[in-house]
Amino acid sequence: MSTLQPTVNAAAGLPAPAAPATPAISARTWIAVIGATLGAFMAVLNIQIVNASLADIQGAIGAGIDDGGWISTSYLVAEIVVIPLSGWLAQVFSIRIYLLTNAVLFLALSAACALAQDLPQMIVLRAVQGFTGGVLIPMAFTLIITLLPRPKQPVGLALFALSATFAPAIGPTIGGYLTENLGWQYIFYVNLVPGAIMVGMLWYALDAKPMKLSLLREGDWAGIITMAIGLSALQTVLEEGNKDDWFGSPFIVRLSVIAAVALTAFLIIELTVKKPLLNLRLLVRRNFGFGMLANFLLGVALYGSVFILPQYLARIQGYNAEQIGMVLAWTGLPQLVLIPLVPRLMQRFDARIIIGIGFALFSASNFMNIYMTNDYAADQLLWPNIVRAIGQALVLAPLSAVATSGIEPENAGSASGLFNMMRNLGGAVGIALLQTVLTKREQYHSNVLMQSVSLFEPATRTRLEQLTQYFVNHGVLDRADAAHRAYVAIGHTVQKQAFIFAFSDTFYLLGMALIVALVAVFFLKKPGQSSAGGAH
Repeated sequence: MSTLQPTVNAAAGLPAPAAPATPAISARTWIAVIGATLGAFMAVLNIQIVNASLADIQGAIGAGIDDGGWISTSYLVAEIVVIPLSGWLAQVFSIRIYLLTNAVLFLALSAACALAQDLPQMIVLRAVQGFTGGVLIPMAFTLIITLLPRPKQPVGLALFALSATFAPAIGPTIGGYLTENLGWQYIFYVNLVPGAIMVGMLWYALDAKPMKLSLLREGDWAGIITMAIGLSALQTVLEEGNKDDWFGSPFIVRLSVIAAVALTAFLIIELTVKKPLLNLRLLVRRNFGFGMLANFLLGVALYGSVFILPQYLARIQGYNAEQIGMVLAWTGLPQLVLIPLVPRLMQRFDARIIIGIGFALFSASNFMNIYMTNDYAADQLLWPNIVRAIGQALVLAPLSAVATSGIEPENAGSASGLFNMMRNLGGAVGIALLQTVLTKREQYHSNVLMQSVSLFEPATRTRLEQLTQYFVNHGVLDRADAAHRAYVAIGHTVQKQAFIFAFSDTFYLLGMALIVALVAVFFLKKPGQSSAGGAH
């Protein structure tokens, strides 16, 4: 059965050719695809529910805020390194052995994280878990584009979209509920039951094939080493840079140099060796190249918005983890209804139109949040979150179908690794950028606002007098102390307003990133047409 044809009739709305009907797909194939996508869903969900409960974990194991950040960083570093490696390692060890081994290890390490006693233990366990969880994401994508015939791939890609866009949106909801009601350990235990189902499905459905350990001798080890060093250094720079004042930190400077040198060497190696780890020449194919750009920007906005909304609700509105989760549920739950309908839309309409509408709605949802005020909370965020959910639901499955159209089976591993790595890298870049923008714009808005809060202004003097009297009336005996508290209170008010303006700026930035993604969509060709770069 030819699984990867150049035409994508169902994915792009082309009329069906006069050809034999699509071969029937066995139940075992669907069980393999569903089991793999369940694994990808759990791997992505795990990142978000841990992030939602990070403060509770830090307190439980005695970690400071700065050091506790490594609980997330260690996982993300390992994950982004193993994603592009997975295609080759699956060839070496066979898909069945490689996927099952990592699925079982992921569950075992999840349970072990719940039992961690201190920060070093947690960091090591999360790093190793990142290596196993990172395998589950690209392998699900690979199975979809190799096991399913092209007309059925939209269904598989819609399942995959549940892991890539629904899981990040619903993660804070689940994490907040478990942490507030059961304890932080349950954010790790929650993986065990669905994980056992996943392992059972994969055990039953994946065919046993011999390992090809001889490929280890032929491996692109120079490429593997430079990629691992470069991506590890880059991910760490992005995760820790804002906290360490970026290039004001010698540590960040050194890592940046290491990342630049290693990744440059990796690019040179991949373009010159006979058997590269990743076929980077796929990037010159028009649909794959522009699809990668759109996917990177999707990652920026997807993970960026999941980062910025909880920050706003916690810092400005004082919400706890469960309340934040309930607000973000409206970015997740509509997707659960809409994503299963996307394959049908892809049969009726050009996939590029669906992608464009998705990006336009996702962008609009961010622009709806650029005029926030002190009262901007759950009720005001409801409609932007619903619009965002609709936009996200429409993007990933058709974008994946268009980007990977015409990818040959031998390049499926490279395509999957690159496509999924780029979305995760976009998320890391997006969060780092938003952290920095939030800090810098808060400082800018504070300076502007403080120019208006002058003792020469009658309104300022009146407000200071009112606050001073308020503190005197509420038990502050020393009037000088009451006046000092009045100054501090005004300072806090100004800073809070500056943060509200800064959060509005971050949403504007996310909206603009998605406009660029929308522009990239205009350069996609309808699958099945010839395109530059030797696509076929």
